[in-house]
Amino acid sequence: MLLPSAHAQTELIEVVRITPDVNDPLPKTMTGEELAIWDAEEAREALALVKELPGSQPGPTFVPGWGLRVHGARGVLFEIAFSYDCHAARVWGPGMPHKQEGIYSFDPDSAPAVELLRRFRESA
Repeated sequence: MLLPSAHAQTELIEVVRITPDVNDPLPKTMTGEELAIWDAEEAREALALVKELPGSQPGPTFVPGWGLRVHGARGVLFEIAFSYDCHAARVWGPGMPHKQEGIYSFDPDSAPAVELLRRFRESA
């Protein structure tokens, strides 16, 4: 999956259990419970898994359950909201070129997606 070049500036990642807002399926920021902070090696490993996610056919709805809020030295770089049910992830934020913001499909049954989901659940 596409990651912005800003991912190289990552210092830490917040893991978020997203509370979907049916009135605003594409909010400006994720809302939900912040479960964990991944820094250093954990953050690099998580982004490597995201980068390895293969494409898939997206489903009809986007209801994300898990998210990553990626931080650099000056604040939030970008956010990724994952909807395992619809096989898609939304990527957006100040460190993401506007043309690259959007929803990207991924295969939730792929090894990187399964491992990422395991790490999300372990954080809960």
